[in-house]
Amino acid sequence: MNREKLLLRVSAAQFAMWEMRVYMDTHTDNEEATKLYKKYLRRYEELKAEFEANFGPLTLGENNSDEWLKDPWPWDVDCDNKD
Repeated sequence: MNREKLLLRVSAAQFAMWEMRVYMDTHTDNEEATKLYKKYLRRYEELKAEFEANFGPLTLGENNSDEWLKDPWPWDVDCDNKD
C-alpha cells in the first residue's frame, strides 16, 4: 500500500477513535460505545504500527530518532522538475 493511502487510513481510524472518546465523555455507561472505542483504538494502533514500519515514525517518542530531519522539507522539493 502506498504512503498516502495508508496515512489516510491511519487518519480515519484515529478520527473514529477520537469521536468515540468524545461520545463516551457524555455517555459514560454506554458499553457499546466502549466496545467501539476499543475496536477503533486497536485498528488505529495496527495501522500506525504498519505505517511506522514502512515509512518511519508518525509522532515523536522516546524510541524515535531524528531521521525525519533528513527528509526534504516542502520548500526543498523542486515542483517544476517533472522527473
